[in-house]
Amino acid sequence: MYDEQEVRQLIIEELSEAGFVAYEASNGRESLELMISNWPVIVICDITMPEMNGSELLAEIQLNYPSLAGTPFIFLTALTDKATMLEALRSGADDYLTKPIDFDVLIAKVEGCVKKVENARRTGRSF
Repeated sequence: MYDEQEVRQLIIEELSEAGFVAYEASNGRESLELMISNWPVIVICDITMPEMNGSELLAEIQLNYPSLAGTPFIFLTALTDKATMLEALRSGADDYLTKPIDFDVLIAKVEGCVKKVENARRTGRSF
């Protein structure tokens, strides 16, 4: 998410306190580079970012990075209209959360996605 560095840092702090290793990026291109070099378990992304927005980032991953395409992808955005949410979910996003951030819900969603990924890896199945 790029909208506010303070918001990104707060999200990083909350995720770290919950026991997760988290990285931040200020734009979509930086996000893609981070994903390629760090192979995330889950991605939390704003839709509105410079250089490559969240929807473009998701499409780029799905089209050109098949190894990353199964990574759970959660949009966390200020865009609250139903049409944008439906478009994001139909494009392949696994979840869609709106700001203001409810950190209890965010952490629960991340925990659930991480469990799915861990179970899939342990059993050799995709999810």
